[in-house]
Order: sequence, then C-alpha cells, then structure tokens
Amino acid sequence: MNEPQTTRLSLLIQLHDGRNKQAWADFVDLYSPVVYGFARRQGLQDADAADLVQEVLRSVTKSIPTYDCEKGRFRSWLMGVVHHRLCEFWTRQGREAAGSGDTRVMQHLEQLPSPHDVEEIWEQEYRQSVFRLAAARVRDNFTESTWKAFWQTNMEGKSTREVAQSLGISEGAVYIARSRVIARVKKQVEALED
Repeated sequence: MNEPQTTRLSLLIQLHDGRNKQAWADFVDLYSPVVYGFARRQGLQDADAADLVQEVLRSVTKSIPTYDCEKGRFRSWLMGVVHHRLCEFWTRQGREAAGSGDTRVMQHLEQLPSPHDVEEIWEQEYRQSVFRLAAARVRDNFTESTWKAFWQTNMEGKSTREVAQSLGISEGAVYIARSRVIARVKKQVEALED
C-alpha cells in the first residue's frame, strides 16, 4: 500500500502565524470535513460532530506551536487531538445520561469501528476531503457539460454511452471531458499536498 501523502509543510509553517488568515482558511477547508466525517463515523450525531469540529479547531489553534514534525506526521498528531476531544465528548455523555441497560446501547457500541479500523477511517476521510476540495477548486474551469461528463461517469458510475446520450455529445467527447477534469483534479490534489 502506498504511504499516505503528508500535509503540506508550507501550510503547517504558515499556521504558526495565527494572523495568517489564508493559511487558516486552507486548513479549515481541508480538515473540517475530515474531522466531521470521522466524528459521524464514530457515532456522533450531526450537531455533536459539528461541535466537535469547533472544539478541535480551537485546540489546534492553541496547540499548533507544540507540534513537532520530527515526532511524527501532522495527521497523526491531529488524529490524537480529535481522539482526545472524542473521549471528552463520550465522558460528558456518560455523565449526562446514565446507561439504561437497554440492548440498543450495546448494539451502538458494537457498531463502532475497532481501534484497528480507526486510522483507516481517518485516512479515508482525509482523502475524500482532499478530493472534494480539489474538485471544488477546479469546478469553475469547465463548462457544465464537461463537468457533468466527468461527474456522472466517475462519481455516479453511469456508463459513457448513457452520459453521452443524456448530454447530447459523443462518447469520445465524454472520454475527453472526463480525462481533462481528472488531470486538473490530480494537479490540484498534488498542489494541496505538496
């Protein structure tokens, strides 16, 4: 398996300057969906996951100066921050509502991913977030039909023939459109990660 990409070192350096609004905006754009998606997959409801994102962002703002890239990957460090906040959340939940002994509680606990799966879930959320951000950043560079050809074949799984018919273009045009968008998204992903 390929080693997952690392967070841009330049972004991490820029985050040390708390006044660098663009660096923080880039960080929030990239990592908020990761933390949110991870929290949802850990069993948090929508509002709780959104609150957790805010708590994590506050924690990162305060503790980013303590991050040492020599000690490990940034995403691993960030996952530790998220894990700590999740533990606090579950502790608060435990204090607020005592267990009922209900089998639904046990079923919920059994559905949570094993610790072995947690890092893979974190990496999946990261890769999805990078893709979504890259796609959003290149979207306006293409005509509607070019984007639809890409989206419908790659994201919705429709056949090239079906998409060509629905857009009123040739199958070859669908292949070309899809290829152009994929190339641009890949470049944007590289830019986000390099």
